[in-house]
Amino acid sequence: MVFDVSVALTWLLFLALFPMVFFWLRRAWRIFIKKNYSEVATKHGQPPKNPKKWAPFVGLINLTCGLIAVWVIISVLLGLYSYQTWSAIAGLTIWGKIIADFIIRFQAHPINFDKKRKPVVDQ
Repeated sequence: MVFDVSVALTWLLFLALFPMVFFWLRRAWRIFIKKNYSEVATKHGQPPKNPKKWAPFVGLINLTCGLIAVWVIISVLLGLYSYQTWSAIAGLTIWGKIIADFIIRFQAHPINFDKKRKPVVDQ
């Protein structure tokens, strides 16, 4: 095996799955078991008005993506899938998690077009 850019990126993707799995499953644990909703659909560090409403969705997304990533890690270590297959599964899982979190955050913090901005007055 010749060490080149593709081999480095392959190892980077594989090794990056470990901390992602840890954070995703830890967040699901905090939401479902500890009932800690402080990280549910935050926008600019602020939770939505009713984080308990969005907690099952966020927890389920984190649990699902964490378990898929665990399966990818196990399948790579056991040699069950080819590189194209496991990297596609890992990539779709990562992008799906990012997009799903964005959608939930956007729904939890809707844009309010009715509020009027007060003009800034220099004093």
